[in-house]
Amino acid sequence: DTLNEQLKDPAFRVEWEALEPERQITMAIIEGREEKALTQKQLAETTGIAQADISRLENGTANPSLRTLKRLAAGLGMQLKLEFISVFHYPKAIPLPCSAPDNSRPRRISFQKRF
Repeated sequence: DTLNEQLKDPAFRVEWEALEPERQITMAIIEGREEKALTQKQLAETTGIAQADISRLENGTANPSLRTLKRLAAGLGMQLKLEFISVFHYPKAIPLPCSAPDNSRPRRISFQKRF
């Protein structure tokens, strides 16, 4: 597995893990669209976002604004949920370090169904 081999390189692994939030956004858009059985064109018509822009978002070659993410979520009949998740799990007696470890994933973005 090529990815597993590349992940053994510490520098590659740091960069790969730093891009996790972007991969989560991409997958949330693709999975949400597929769940609704929508084409990119149909989602574009629903949201007013150009089909080419939706394609770039799904290919990971564009970074959406918060406004765009909200429009996509609404077009999918969902709401946007953005979380900041603690990366530290130390006992209270141990002082926290100044920065997060390189292998942390402090952010998670997902779409949620509206009920």
